[in-house]
Amino acid sequence: VNSQSLMTLVYLFTSKQSGALKRKLQSPHGNPPVKRKRKLSINTFRKGATGADRREERYSSQRPVPKKQLTDNQNESQKNKPFIKTSSLFKNNPEIPEIQRKEVQQVQENVFTTDSFSQLDLHPHLVSTINTVLNICSMTSVQKQTIPVLLQGRDALVRSQTGSGKTLAYGIPLVQCLQGLESKIQRSDGPYALVLVPTRELALQSFDTIQKLLKPFTWIVPGVLMGGEKRKSEKARLRKGINILISTPGRLVDHIKSTECIHFRRTQWLIIDEADRILDLGFEKDVAVILNTLNAERETRQNVLLSATLTEGVTRLADISLNNPVSISIADELQKVPEPASQTDREASSPSNCMEQENFAVPETLQQYVMMVPSKLRLVTLAAFILQKCKFEKRHKMIIFFSSCEQVEFYHELLVKVLSGGSESQQPGRSSLSSVSLQFLRLHGDMEQEERTEVFQEFLKSKTGILLCTDVAARGLDLPQVTWIVQYNAPASPAEYIHRIGRTARIGCRGSSLLVLAPSEAEYVSLLASHKINVSELKMEEVLASLMKDDRFKLHRPGSKKSCGKNPQEVRERATVLQTKFENHVHSSEGNVRWAKKALQSFLCAYTTYPKNLKHIFHIKSLHLGHVAKSFGLRDAPQNLTALATAGSKKKTKPRPKRSELLKKTQGKQRLAEILRSEYSSGMDTAGAKVKKK
Repeated sequence: VNSQSLMTLVYLFTSKQSGALKRKLQSPHGNPPVKRKRKLSINTFRKGATGADRREERYSSQRPVPKKQLTDNQNESQKNKPFIKTSSLFKNNPEIPEIQRKEVQQVQENVFTTDSFSQLDLHPHLVSTINTVLNICSMTSVQKQTIPVLLQGRDALVRSQTGSGKTLAYGIPLVQCLQGLESKIQRSDGPYALVLVPTRELALQSFDTIQKLLKPFTWIVPGVLMGGEKRKSEKARLRKGINILISTPGRLVDHIKSTECIHFRRTQWLIIDEADRILDLGFEKDVAVILNTLNAERETRQNVLLSATLTEGVTRLADISLNNPVSISIADELQKVPEPASQTDREASSPSNCMEQENFAVPETLQQYVMMVPSKLRLVTLAAFILQKCKFEKRHKMIIFFSSCEQVEFYHELLVKVLSGGSESQQPGRSSLSSVSLQFLRLHGDMEQEERTEVFQEFLKSKTGILLCTDVAARGLDLPQVTWIVQYNAPASPAEYIHRIGRTARIGCRGSSLLVLAPSEAEYVSLLASHKINVSELKMEEVLASLMKDDRFKLHRPGSKKSCGKNPQEVRERATVLQTKFENHVHSSEGNVRWAKKALQSFLCAYTTYPKNLKHIFHIKSLHLGHVAKSFGLRDAPQNLTALATAGSKKKTKPRPKRSELLKKTQGKQRLAEILRSEYSSGMDTAGAKVKKK
């Protein structure tokens, strides 16, 4: 017996050695399989030849196998094939921290009053137009306080939450004053009022509102100037005459420099709407040019500044443009707007102090949520949220904010292809017309003006749909029936947060907002709380569980039972199937991969542009590049991101290390400048606009 046992041991030992050598030669991953076999070899001493036979079968896996077994194996591998490509979504993720914040009392404004417009000293035709054409019977709080002040001819600095009716607050007294002038206005007189707005879409919206107010007063002609439109046709309109001129600052400056017929001799009103956005990052110079031009032609006029937030820039502009203004701030709890006369106050209110002290009013009807999502899971979580709200629940109308134009383009294409199975041949942003189809639209500053206007009007009229956009849509736009705002990339300031969420819950309607943060960005919640902004936490797992309702993402196994309830394991499997679908689409062509890399690069560039006081929350070093790449459908972190920007150029130059180092340092600033130019540019080349033409 002893000699037989000894022979068995020797045989097992030699077969083990030769097997290990064979595996090392056959597989590049020699070490892990050896460990796995060692565990089994312990049993072989107990079970003798049976274990050896099992091992022999394992070693002979490279040899031909019976046909039935082969087809079974192939079927199994076919079904599991995608998951070999997709690394586990739910492993090696950072822990989601518990959100620790104090419950704060939000600043509330009473949006509505019981007062009607007939109580004001307005022309009866104007009151009738407000009631019938605009379907408005009672004033909002900001209108009640602002209209009487402006009817008295006073300058005003108006601060009120978004969606509170500020356009009518200046539009009604403006029309009332102009229609009542003793010498009847002639079209050829030129502008009596100038309205400055930050974006083209807001210019169109303001023009539409003013046009409705002017319905009984046909002799007053409104007009709009904005980038992207034909310069020649705008010159023609200016020659004929525009009495209420609505314009973006850049476009107006271009016409001041290049169009001889434009003048402001009779301009009695200057209204700057969304003043803080107009002044943001470099637009102050355009406003200064406009103010100097107005002052040179006529010194006395009525000036109005309106904004949802008060920044140092707005206070500085109030210093130079307003004459003994009335400060109107609607929320009772808000600090009084500082009179812009005192130099000491100006010095005390540095940008950081201003940011620390300012509290923001949020509509009572707006529910705010935050969701902590690891970078790897951002894409599937966003997709699950869209499906949950726009497909499985009652129909919603949703806006999703991104930090760059490239991301909007990339995610629009990806979501259309994977979630709604859309094709290029269909209209831009549209999915199939089935009853459960999702309608995706996109809006950003790199689009042609004609397409921007078309998308804006389409989303305006539709009852459902998902608009993917940059901050070009964050200011002042009144998009009815929007029920959800999703901030996929966090805004650069609490003020910007307020403007984004202000696209929903407008004029007393209900709405909800969702802010998506990475675990490393959790402190942003405390920053919002310091500005009296309360957000409730929404769990990622709850959102992903909605994938259980869509069998397109079911993992098909032979003999698997019907899914029941919210089994966490099955939810994870479905999320992995969905991620695989995204990755398969991205990797289906080299062009798609390049597009994904470009979108990733634009995200990283935008991430570097967060202001200094937020760098401890949003720092590029806190990002795991491989995990972030997953959220763009990429299987691996790209190596040559800095080279992508120049990949499309025809000239091929030798790489210079010093230049590349310089690029790394300046890339963020250049990208920010590029974003600003594309989002808010006049649409005209100022270099060729120096010679004035009639």
